[in-house]
Amino acid sequence: MKFLDQVKLFLKSGDGGGGAVSFRREAYVEFGGPNGGDGGKGGNIIITAVGGLNTLIDFRYKQHFKAERGHHGMGKDMHGRKGVDTILEVPVGTQIMDEDQTTVLADMTQEGQTITLLKGGDGGRGNAQFKSATNRAPRKAEPGWPGEEMWVWLRLKVIADVGLLGMPNAGKSTFLSATTSARPKIADYPFTTLHPNLGVVGVDQSEIVIADIPGLIQGASEGKGIGDRFLGHVERCPVLLHLIDGADYETVTERYVTIRQELENHGELATKKEVIAINKIDALIPEIVDEIIADLKTVTTNPIFAISAAAKMGIDPVLRELLSVVKQDRIVDEVEQQSQQDTPWSPL
Repeated sequence: MKFLDQVKLFLKSGDGGGGAVSFRREAYVEFGGPNGGDGGKGGNIIITAVGGLNTLIDFRYKQHFKAERGHHGMGKDMHGRKGVDTILEVPVGTQIMDEDQTTVLADMTQEGQTITLLKGGDGGRGNAQFKSATNRAPRKAEPGWPGEEMWVWLRLKVIADVGLLGMPNAGKSTFLSATTSARPKIADYPFTTLHPNLGVVGVDQSEIVIADIPGLIQGASEGKGIGDRFLGHVERCPVLLHLIDGADYETVTERYVTIRQELENHGELATKKEVIAINKIDALIPEIVDEIIADLKTVTTNPIFAISAAAKMGIDPVLRELLSVVKQDRIVDEVEQQSQQDTPWSPL
């Protein structure tokens, strides 16, 4: 299945059905009076988040969605049927943006979350509604009210506990493959990873979800490379695992500072908790590894680990450190949710 994380859609709710002009016609009833029914309400545009989806590819070849219009009213006081709603199923983590991509209309962060994005138009009144003491036989009915329409952007941000960052060929996909059941493409050339990959890793009877995105390069925040497009996928992660290629040990600190600068240029990612892992230490002698760690400590206070993803060396301490951060974040989320539930409702 191809990965698609952004798509533009045109949405329109259903127009309301028109009211009817009708009069009672029966034998021996000289003045039957009006009996035109009301039109039905138009269908709504509904968005729901479902599990099991991790791409917006279903919207690749269809970008226009319209709900059914309400049915017209009829004689004998028969009201028109409501139009059928159009329900769009999106992956958990999908944001709904306006056409200018400046306003978030909805953020679908939980499975089963459902919103009515556009409401259908009301049905028009039939002539039975206009009967009065001075007008016993009205010949007036209303057309249905038009539905709402708009262009929106769907932008997918994957839900994960850990965001895996680093320059191309830092060994991110190898790390994901070594720690989870995910099988990303691994090769010895830059930008092997072209879209985010997710993997679930078990750590001390607990599980965390790791998201691997394409590598970042200098100038990524300005659009260079392809990694900048996918930085949004790790915005929801409580902790970032910054993987650094230790084989090129002379420029480790320089490359670390470069990526940190790109994160600061991007925005909120620079404030997230970070764990640093120096990869490929199986190709280095211990003295050089110690020098690398000492150099990095001059520019960061974040925890630093030395690992080899290919040889599966030193991975467990990194995973335990990540798990501790994730657990702390989960506790904070539970407390916030509980406080929201305990807050008493009060009228404005």
